[in-house]
Amino acid sequence: MAEALLETRGLIKRFGGLTATNDVSLAVAPGELHAIIGPNGAGKTTLIAELSGELRPDAGTIRFAGTEVSRLGPPRRAGLGIARSFQITSIFREFTVLENVALAVQARSGHSFRFWKPARRDRLLREPALASLAEVGLENRAGLPAGVLSHGEKRALEIAIALATGPRLLLLDEPMAGMGPAESAGMVNLLARLKGRFAIVLVEHDMDAVFALADRISVMVYGRVIATGAPEAIRADPEVRRAYLGEDEV
Repeated sequence: MAEALLETRGLIKRFGGLTATNDVSLAVAPGELHAIIGPNGAGKTTLIAELSGELRPDAGTIRFAGTEVSRLGPPRRAGLGIARSFQITSIFREFTVLENVALAVQARSGHSFRFWKPARRDRLLREPALASLAEVGLENRAGLPAGVLSHGEKRALEIAIALATGPRLLLLDEPMAGMGPAESAGMVNLLARLKGRFAIVLVEHDMDAVFALADRISVMVYGRVIATGAPEAIRADPEVRRAYLGEDEV
């Protein structure tokens, strides 16, 4: 594997008597799509929160692009190129689609929070925002209030917002949650287009999507990574079959 863009060693996070991540070590190469799978409660979302800086690990280290980031908060990590989406859609429903993305462009550029007028008129905000919307196929929805978008379009908007921050690494937490087959297929196509251009850590329960997209997969059970490998190796791993995939799913 190429030299890691993201590397964790021995991450541990406890909530009282529960160990949510237990000695988690993984590496993600530039341009790699690395999927994290496992049953509910396995610690996947906790791991994403540790990677994004929303939770500080109790032990272990996180390195990004050669820099130790374990104690940096989300704004500092975003400035280094780490962007995250959430399990539950997180957008400004009353703002237009364009304004949602322009706000991310403005935050990236470090401008003062003079948002309302520049978002509509300042080409330094508008043009990169429209470019991010075009990446996810929402350029024709730019003038609509974000709240009127379909569920799948809202998830795509979240990714456009992440792209507008100028990331090197995307942390995507169940981007297909709540989608029907058509919307899921659209998200798979979008992630396939982004794959290779950005490193992506993908937490997802849709196994068809995971095995179609992932370069490598890590399987978490009870806070531990029990296997990491190429999709074919994960499908064939006896421990993974017993712990998660199930004999009838392989």
